[in-house]
Amino acid sequence: MDADRRMTGSRRVPVIGLAGGIGAGKSAVASVLARAGCVISDSDRDAAEVLADPSVVETLRGWWGDEVVAPDGGVDRSVIAGRIFGDDGARRRLESLVHPKIHRLREARFAAAPPDVVALVIDAPLLFEAGLAESCDAVFFVDAPWSSRLARVVEHRGWNESELRRREAAQLPIEEKRRRATLVIENDSDADALESSVLAALRRSTADR
Repeated sequence: MDADRRMTGSRRVPVIGLAGGIGAGKSAVASVLARAGCVISDSDRDAAEVLADPSVVETLRGWWGDEVVAPDGGVDRSVIAGRIFGDDGARRRLESLVHPKIHRLREARFAAAPPDVVALVIDAPLLFEAGLAESCDAVFFVDAPWSSRLARVVEHRGWNESELRRREAAQLPIEEKRRRATLVIENDSDADALESSVLAALRRSTADR
């Protein structure tokens, strides 16, 4: 991120990276940060916007055929996921198309942040893998017990245990992400406890800014 886009008047606005184990409750943490006055760049939402771009749809159709196009004319993300899973070449090809566009959306969102913004937050499932952590002043990693994470993905994504393990195997190990994070937020209690933990982490990360 350009340094001048991190300035509000004479104040340098901190950039916080937000990562988490699959199903750990990262979205709940992002919601707390938003209510606390942070501007959130949600990489999943930005990716969905990019993949809805007709020019991107046509590029992907040219690469991988009509099967990547959903009935509504957008990209069938499940087909794309199947194309790139386990195929590093296909994954890198997709990233070379999509990531620069996501970056521009993020920069525009941060550039439009209000003067009293508390922090700019990059919410990205692959924060470490994509090299985004290097642009951050602090990184929060959200974790939760395996049983809780499994229950969430079963309920909200329709996955089973094998699918969760398969997805996690394609990412950096949880312990490595915890080690690289500035702060680990344990989502192992109720919503009030989580909010308290998030706000405490935010205060620590924005002190003296």
